[in-house]
Amino acid sequence: MPSDQPARRLRDIVDNAEAILRYTADLDSTAFAENQLVYDAVERCLERISEAFSKLGDQAPILLPNQPWREIRALGNRLRHSYDEVGVDHIWEIVTGDLRPLIQACTKALERLARS
Repeated sequence: MPSDQPARRLRDIVDNAEAILRYTADLDSTAFAENQLVYDAVERCLERISEAFSKLGDQAPILLPNQPWREIRALGNRLRHSYDEVGVDHIWEIVTGDLRPLIQACTKALERLARS
């Protein structure tokens, strides 16, 4: 069932994505791979992002039409159930390539919700 609080879910996504960017701000891919504490924190934040997307339900593709919402939802399942198959390189690609556009898309969606 879709969330009756889409703004809260979008805010959760933004908050966790911004946290990841803070945690990794001074790291390159090697330092990230070697820092278990940061890696674990990033993984947990990605799980939260995935869960927030799942709670958006059918609203996800409407609110965030140009985001890979199916992949984001699936990532949470992979991290929970097949964590040993998710490589550090894949997580780093998400951190460096996907989070900023996701934050921008969620921020725009929050603005649209506030106007409606």
